[in-house]
Amino acid sequence: MIICEFFKEQLIVIAEKDPERRRNLEQFFLKQGFIDIKFAPDGDKLYEIIKPYHHQPEQIGLIVINEELPQCQIGEICTSLACGDNKFIPLVILRNDRSTHTINKFFSGKCLVYDLKLPFLASELLIVVNFLLTMKHERFLRYVQEQRVVSNFNERKVIEAKLKFLATHDELTGLLNRNAFEQHLRLKLNSNSDFPCGALLFIDIDRFSLINELEGFEIGDRLILEVVPIIKKLIDENVHFARIGSDEFCLLLHNKSEFAAKDSAESIRKTLDDFHFMTGTACYSISVSIGIASLKMSKLATHPGDLISRAHRACQIAKECGRNMVYEYCEQDKLIKERHHDVYWVPLIREALQINSFCLDYQPVVRLSDGSVSHYEVLIRMRSKNGEIIGPDNFIPVAERMGLIHSIDLWVVENAIDFLATLADDKSHICLSINLSGIAFQDLSLLPTIKHKLLVTQVAAERITFEITETAVIDNFEQTRNMIAKIRALGCHFSLDDFGAGFCSFNYLKKFPVDYIKIDGQFIQNLNNDETDQVLVRSMIEIAKKLGKKTIAEYVECPKVVIRLQEMGVDYGQGYFFGKPMNELLTENIISMERLVTDYGKSIQQIEETVLH
Repeated sequence: MIICEFFKEQLIVIAEKDPERRRNLEQFFLKQGFIDIKFAPDGDKLYEIIKPYHHQPEQIGLIVINEELPQCQIGEICTSLACGDNKFIPLVILRNDRSTHTINKFFSGKCLVYDLKLPFLASELLIVVNFLLTMKHERFLRYVQEQRVVSNFNERKVIEAKLKFLATHDELTGLLNRNAFEQHLRLKLNSNSDFPCGALLFIDIDRFSLINELEGFEIGDRLILEVVPIIKKLIDENVHFARIGSDEFCLLLHNKSEFAAKDSAESIRKTLDDFHFMTGTACYSISVSIGIASLKMSKLATHPGDLISRAHRACQIAKECGRNMVYEYCEQDKLIKERHHDVYWVPLIREALQINSFCLDYQPVVRLSDGSVSHYEVLIRMRSKNGEIIGPDNFIPVAERMGLIHSIDLWVVENAIDFLATLADDKSHICLSINLSGIAFQDLSLLPTIKHKLLVTQVAAERITFEITETAVIDNFEQTRNMIAKIRALGCHFSLDDFGAGFCSFNYLKKFPVDYIKIDGQFIQNLNNDETDQVLVRSMIEIAKKLGKKTIAEYVECPKVVIRLQEMGVDYGQGYFFGKPMNELLTENIISMERLVTDYGKSIQQIEETVLH
């Protein structure tokens, strides 16, 4: 019989006081290939040997012990080896003929024990050793498997508990997540009280994205972990506190009046305003914008999302008003109404862009010296589902606030150039003036779009004039000037719109590469009756001429203004007197001034007669 090589690396302990028997046992185990053998002449030595293996009993192969070993009780040894991890240590008990103990070859109790009668045969001991080591190994493997099952079960319980926690809490902060917060908020809104008392605070860390960009997301997470405890110290324990975004938090304040809720919000704002976030050598001043939505409003919220949305809108207004502010939601507030207006128009604008329901009108710009149509200004309109034409005043401001204006700018540019490309050869002289938004030149796709459309349509760039407002020039002077220079290099022209409305410095005008200056209509409408307007318009005309730029007067509505503009030396006029914006071009390229004056006089006379009668 051969003993497995795996067992031969384990420790064999021979607990025997008789030197000769100890040597015989040693020779036996050495012959079988065991290399780690230790001896114990008494019980104290035996305990000393096995004590270091208390937590690794599997490393002890087996113990051969004489039942008459001094300072040792066999019963105590069996009991010790039957409990704890020691149950994996087999025991061979050597008994003599005088022993009164009943010899059991093997019993399958809590410990592995075999009684071997002295004297014994080597072949018999070999069978016993091999059997006990095999049983020990099988028992240990079964134990490891059981422990693995228990461990897997425990791990699964931990994972289930963690998943259950994460289903309702934020992993980073341990705060409630949005779903759990909305559940608590729903219970509050659906409480028995007809008018629940309390408020919702929406907290947003100002310029949090900047810290993420400069320092990295780990530092951003650390900032969150430092801000949350500060807020916790300022609120009651029964307040529901949730993290619903990367740097957005919600607080549901129970049984708080509007004044108390605002005091709580101001306390949070001021405390965080005094807080300085340190990271490395950098120190950041932290501030928050807070929106408040009361649970007790004339228009009660019936869904948690409604109340969160109100508080979020108030928080956004606080940011727009300068950040580090507290703003209360009110249905009648002008800014809140503007937000409602935006919410209504944004999907309509997106849909109009998708289904191409925008359209263009064209208003003539007339040369005042001879009445010829110089070009047309392109004006965008929106066509509703029922065919109604909607003016730009309804949707352009919304598009500018909500980040949709770049798409509208590109749509107008592309469709205006396409319109020129479809005109017949006898109208190849027609030119268009296209309005661009104040932030159009921040869109890097504008220049490539213009280049591509001109190339594909083969429309001459000289037929395109882009209009940009004076305020846009002031806000982004260098960037705007550089972009205009690149577009002018293609052959396009530029016009400075609403000149005078923003009290632009003439120094800007000297450096700005435009071909036309459009005098703002507020100076034109009452030009004949207001001497101040006359002085201002004359100065604008003089400056423009000195700089080699053409002038265009807007809002020309009567012949007396036309005559005055001609006397002042204005080059072009635009307004209802010459023609309203239409979806088609005029049939004639020259407008008879005499006929317009006559028609205008007849219209005035008819109005006066109608009033008299």
